[in-house]
Amino acid sequence: MHILRRALLGSLWTMIGWKPSFAGETSPESAIREEASAVTPRHVLCFLGKDRDLSRLSEAAAQAIQDFADGFSVDEDYSQAEPDDRMSRSFDVCWDRVEADVWNEADEKAVADHQSVLYVLGPSMAQAETVKASMTALRLVERLIAAGAVAVKGESAGIAHGLDRWTELIRQAAKAQKANDPLAQQRIGRLAFAKRPLSARGYLESVGFHLVGLPEVYVAETAGSERQIVAIIDAVADEIAKQGLDPTLKKRHASLSFESTYEVDEFKFNPYGIVLLSG
Repeated sequence: MHILRRALLGSLWTMIGWKPSFAGETSPESAIREEASAVTPRHVLCFLGKDRDLSRLSEAAAQAIQDFADGFSVDEDYSQAEPDDRMSRSFDVCWDRVEADVWNEADEKAVADHQSVLYVLGPSMAQAETVKASMTALRLVERLIAAGAVAVKGESAGIAHGLDRWTELIRQAAKAQKANDPLAQQRIGRLAFAKRPLSARGYLESVGFHLVGLPEVYVAETAGSERQIVAIIDAVADEIAKQGLDPTLKKRHASLSFESTYEVDEFKFNPYGIVLLSG
């Protein structure tokens, strides 16, 4: 199935509250783990334009790809020089609801009034290359905002921010890169391109941590309020980045699972597994 078709279907499944059947119901987890080892994540970025003319955004993307975004490409099949009436619903589902003031009425209006859609596909990423690629994706977002993009969404995890928040994340990423701080880069990439919390099976969970080379983190709903659980999710991700997976599992009395809600061929599937924390 074409990657953008999977993205659009994934967004629609999210909007209607439906998720694919558990892969673990039809095959043992060991088989899923083996399949997962061959999966490489990739970014899919959605840019909305204010005019029925894709040339400005597509040319800016092409120039960025030539300048610094090697391996990225414009998707010619699903990009369109006309509005997509699904975008308001899709962005409404995808807006980040963790940080304060990450979008506003002007961002919502820009989505509602958009006149064109440009998709950019990232390269398949080895785990060691995910942070670098996510920093490149943020530079690409910066370039296309400067070229006139009025709204931006990361399709690989279904996350959207308003333009001011994207600009702040881009600023933080540039600072972390200048300082040569890989842990800060990983954290900023996670905040930019992953979504949390989603609710399923008695857990509040993340999606998209594989875009910076980390497993997802699922925390039992009984562990506290939604805000407290988000703090736990972020703390565990930071601990894995700093200390490694096995020490974090031991410290947190957690387990690693590959029983994902997403099928192996969906780009929301995390090939690095899921850290499960019980209540």
